[in-house]
Amino acid sequence: MLFIGLSVPQAHAAQYVFDDLRVEGLQRVSAARVFSAFPVELRQQVSSDDLLQASKTLFKTGLFDDVRLEKDGSLLIVVVKERPAIDKINITGNDKIKTEQLEEGLAQSGLKAGQILQRVTLENVELELERMYHGLGRYSANIKTEVESVGESRINLNVKIQEGDVATIRHINFTGNDRFDNETLAKRFELEAKSHWSLFSSASQYSRPKLQGDIERLRNWYLDRGYLKFNVDSTQVSVSPDRLDVYITVNVTEGDAYSIREIKLSGDLIVDAEEILELIELAPGDVFSRTKMVNTTEAIRKRLGEEGFTFANVNAVPELHDDQTVTLTLMVAPGKRTYVRRINFSGNVTTKDEVLRREITQMEGGAASTDEIKNSKTRLERLGYFKSVQVDTPRPPGLDNQIDVNYTVEEQPSGSLSASVGYSQDSGIIFGVGVKQSNFLGSGTNVGFNVSRSDTIQKLDFSIFDPYYTLDGVSRGINVFYQESNLEDSDINGFATDSYGAKVSFGYPITDTARLGFTLGADNTRVYTGSDPVEEVIAFISDEGDNHTAFKVGGYITDNQLNRGVLATAGSYNKLSAEVAVPGSDMTFFTLEYKNRYLLALNDDYSVKFHTDVGYADGYGSSSLLPFYEHYFAGGLGSVRGYRGSSLGPKSTPTDGDDPSAFGGNVLIETGVELIYPLWFIEDRSSLQTVVFLDAGNVFATQCSSVSNNCEEGVDLSELRWSAGLGLTWLSPIGPLDFSVSKALNATSDDDTEFFQFSIGQTF
Repeated sequence: MLFIGLSVPQAHAAQYVFDDLRVEGLQRVSAARVFSAFPVELRQQVSSDDLLQASKTLFKTGLFDDVRLEKDGSLLIVVVKERPAIDKINITGNDKIKTEQLEEGLAQSGLKAGQILQRVTLENVELELERMYHGLGRYSANIKTEVESVGESRINLNVKIQEGDVATIRHINFTGNDRFDNETLAKRFELEAKSHWSLFSSASQYSRPKLQGDIERLRNWYLDRGYLKFNVDSTQVSVSPDRLDVYITVNVTEGDAYSIREIKLSGDLIVDAEEILELIELAPGDVFSRTKMVNTTEAIRKRLGEEGFTFANVNAVPELHDDQTVTLTLMVAPGKRTYVRRINFSGNVTTKDEVLRREITQMEGGAASTDEIKNSKTRLERLGYFKSVQVDTPRPPGLDNQIDVNYTVEEQPSGSLSASVGYSQDSGIIFGVGVKQSNFLGSGTNVGFNVSRSDTIQKLDFSIFDPYYTLDGVSRGINVFYQESNLEDSDINGFATDSYGAKVSFGYPITDTARLGFTLGADNTRVYTGSDPVEEVIAFISDEGDNHTAFKVGGYITDNQLNRGVLATAGSYNKLSAEVAVPGSDMTFFTLEYKNRYLLALNDDYSVKFHTDVGYADGYGSSSLLPFYEHYFAGGLGSVRGYRGSSLGPKSTPTDGDDPSAFGGNVLIETGVELIYPLWFIEDRSSLQTVVFLDAGNVFATQCSSVSNNCEEGVDLSELRWSAGLGLTWLSPIGPLDFSVSKALNATSDDDTEFFQFSIGQTF
C-alpha cells in the first residue's frame, strides 16, 4: 500500500490513474461534501503534485484536523480526521444584549450547536460579538472565547463577555453647512454631546442605530425646507484611546432651496381633479416640503381607498429646474377596484361574533373602503372589551381584486361575577355580592346586580343596558334601585335618606359617534335627621315634609370619539344632559349637566387629557329651593383629588356645635389636565395608565337656606380648590383599581385633605 503524505516532494514525477475513490473517518460530514471539495477525477492521469494540491484543497475547507491519502492499487483512499462538533455554546456576562440575540448573531457567522468547529469561524466570533456591542456604543466591550473538550469529537464553546460602559459623546461637528450653523443642526439630533444634564438622560450615550436615525431626521429636515440636493456625504465616528469617548463628524452638502413652480396630475384620477387638488398641501410659490408631499400622496391614496381602490399607488415625481424651482407631478395608478370577500374575527373567546360584526361598517361583498375598515377597528376599540384590536387585509390566493378583512382582538376583563369584600375611604368596609359585566356572557349587554352593605349604606341595585335593543342601534337601559342609609356612623353630610326608584332610557344613533336619548323615571326619598341633625335639614323637613316622590323626564346627547372604551389616549367625549322633575311631583326641580373629555396624543407614549364637568340644578314653580338631597358634591377620586370625597363646597349648620360638614350646592365646576405617560419597565400598557395631574373644582350655591350660617351665595371662581399629584389606574383581574397621591395646593383650615386615595371597581 502506498502512502501519499502532505510532504511529497514536488520534484517527484510519478503518475497515477485511479478507478475508485473511498473516504474513511467521516462521522458528521457527508461523503458528497468531500467529493465536491476534492479535485481529483477518476480514470484520469494525475501526478503526485496534483494529489498534494487536492489534499491541501480539502484541508482548507476547515472541516478536518488531518487529511491523508493512501493508494491501494487503483483505489485512492482519503483518510480524514474531522474537527470536533460544537455540543453547546455557553455565553456569560451579557446583560444589555439578550443571549438569544447573541446566539442569533453567532449562527449568522456559522457557529451554533451541532456545527463543525472551523478555525476561521472561531476567529470571527470575537469580532462579530464586538461588532454587536459597538453598535450599542460599548467600545470597551471585551470578548474571550474558550474551547472545552467534553468527549470524543465534541467540544463546548465558552464565550465570556465584559460589556463595558457606553461611550459618551464629547462633540458633534458638522462640515459643509453654510445655510445653517452647527447649533441649529445639532438640535435636529436626539444624540447630544455630554453635559451636566447627561446624568439624567441617555442622549449623550452613543448608539449606531440612534445616529442613523438622527442622520435620516436631518435629511428630512433639510428636505422640508426645499433642499432637494441635500446629501450626507460621510460620517466619521472617532473613539478615544480608552474607548469611553466618541467624537462625531458629519459631512454634508446642502445645495440650494427649491420652491414649487407647478403641480401636475397624471394617471387615472377616479375622482374629480378638483377634489384631488384640495388634498394637496403644496401650492406654486411654496418652498418644497417632503413632509407635505408625503402627506399629500397619503391623502390621495386614502381618498382612492374610500372608493374601493385599496392598493392604489400615488407617486410624487419632482422635476428640478435651473432656477431652483421644481415641477411636482403626482402620478396616480388606482389599479383594480377591490372588494371584500370575507370579514373574519379571531381572539374573541368570550365575545360573540355577532357583537363584533354589528360594529363593522364595512360590508362583505362591497367595495373595500380603507376608511370604513379603519372606522370599524375604532368602533371595536371603543367597546372597552379588548386590550388590542388589529386588522389585516390579505389578498386571497388567485384573486387580485378581492381581500379578506381579518380582525384580531385580545380580550380583557370587563367585570366580575363573584362575592367580594372591598374598601372605600368614604364608606369603610364594604361587603357585597353580585355581578357587574359590561359584556355579559359575551353578548355586549351591560348587566349590573349588586347587594352591598357598609357602615353607612345598605344598597340593592339592578341595571341592564342593551346597546342594540333594535337592529338599527336603538339602545335601552333599565335601572332599579333601593338604598337605606345609617347616619349614626357617617360624619359626611349630617343627614340620611332612604330611597327607591326606577328609570328607563332609550338612545338613538344620529351619527356614527353621536347619540340622542331620553329618560323616564320615578323615585321616592325619605329624609331623616338621625342623632346629629343640622339646621338646614330641620328647616327643609319643616317646610317640605320628609317624604317626596318625583317623576322625572330627561334627555341627553353624546358624542364619543375616544380611541378606546377604557383608558383612552386620544379623541374626545362630550355629553350634554338635562332632567326635570315634572309637575305632579312633590317637588319640582331640574338639572343641567355637561361633561367633556379631550385627549391629545403627543406621540405613541404620551397624551394630554383635559376634563371638565359642570352642573347646574334648581327648583322651579312652587319649589323655591332645590331639594338638598339632589345637591352636587366635589372632592375625591373622579373629582378633585387630594381632598376627601364629597367634602368641598358649602357647609351645614350643626345644632350641637360640632364642626360643620359638606352640605353640597346646586352649581358644580370641575376641571383639570393630565399628562398620560408610560412606565418604562411595563411592556403591556393596555391595562395600566399612569398620569401626572392638576385638578380644580368646587361646589357653589346660588341660594342658601334661610337658617344657614356656613353658606355664601354665588359662584366665586377664586374659591376653586386646586391639587396636583400622580395617579394610576390598573385594569386588574378583580376589577379596575385607581390610586392617587396628591397635594392640595390651596386648602383652607376648613378643608379635609387626603394625600393618598384609592378606589376599587370604577374608572374615571
